Amino acid sequence: MDRPGFFFCICPDAALLREYVERELVAPFASGGSGAPGPDVQTFWGDEGLDRRFWDALTLLGMDGRSRVLIVRGAHQLPADVWKKLSSLLGTPRPGILPVFCLECPWEKGQSKLPAHVAKLKCLAFAESRKWVWRSMGIDVRSLRQYVQKQAAAVGLRLNPDALNALSEMLIPDAAAIRGVLEQLYLASADGSVDADLVRQMTEFTPDAVIFDVIRQLENGNPRAVWKVLLREGDGGESLLFPLLTLMAREARILWQMNAGERVFVPQFLENEKRRLAARLGFEGLCRVFAALEAAELSVKSGARQPLQAMEELTASLSLIFSSPRGEKGSGR
Repeated sequence: MDRPGFFFCICPDAALLREYVERELVAPFASGGSGAPGPDVQTFWGDEGLDRRFWDALTLLGMDGRSRVLIVRGAHQLPADVWKKLSSLLGTPRPGILPVFCLECPWEKGQSKLPAHVAKLKCLAFAESRKWVWRSMGIDVRSLRQYVQKQAAAVGLRLNPDALNALSEMLIPDAAAIRGVLEQLYLASADGSVDADLVRQMTEFTPDAVIFDVIRQLENGNPRAVWKVLLREGDGGESLLFPLLTLMAREARILWQMNAGERVFVPQFLENEKRRLAARLGFEGLCRVFAALEAAELSVKSGARQPLQAMEELTASLSLIFSSPRGEKGSGR
């Protein structure tokens, strides 16, 4: 790739995005020569707006001769008038200055959900024509297992099949979370070898794994184990409420899609189990799950419940739903 005049990174995963920027954009943009200084890297945030410091860095050449990389995180949050000004300024090449715009929107159906005023930008279309755009939907259920294997090898871990299955089930598709767990496993393993028992022990120290442990125990109709996990957290699980709401809603949507006959992607070793669960709950049971999640969230946001109280009520409600045959009130199918 020729040295770009500006660059767009479209990816919802912050860790993957940072890795790409540092490896593919910052390092090659360094001034040549063994003793030459590296580029001056400055980071700005779209939700905070772009102040004079950014505009000066974009338009004024420095006196020290250093190249400059200007990274705008969350650039999709910039308003249309700011993008209009940017698009105009980007039309003038500025050697030695590389603006990098990180569009960190969620993806749907294989496409990034860019705001309309960003998707229609002339500078984005020009960047596309010059291949000054990097797109990645991040890690999903299909790619999580492969990413775990790759990162485990990178840190010197050897995962046996049961350990890999357990990690693929419990980890959220987020590069930073995955790397954090693998680094902890590396420190905990005696010789770099990891089995399922060691992975399970990590649930005591890894919040992401705790959430998946809670969901797994709920779905298995084991409320006693759920309460044991929550009590082990020290605050009764209060800090887990909103992450649990998010992940449980995602899980319920997958089960709903299965009942509707839609194509969904889950780890192969879990697919039959998930389909049996979806059939057992049926649409009516899943409606009750969504209702319980909504009630918990509204109770906290309205001030009617403290997070800990909402967490306790949600756990009780979900335990009843998942432990009841056919969702108790029927499958709804």
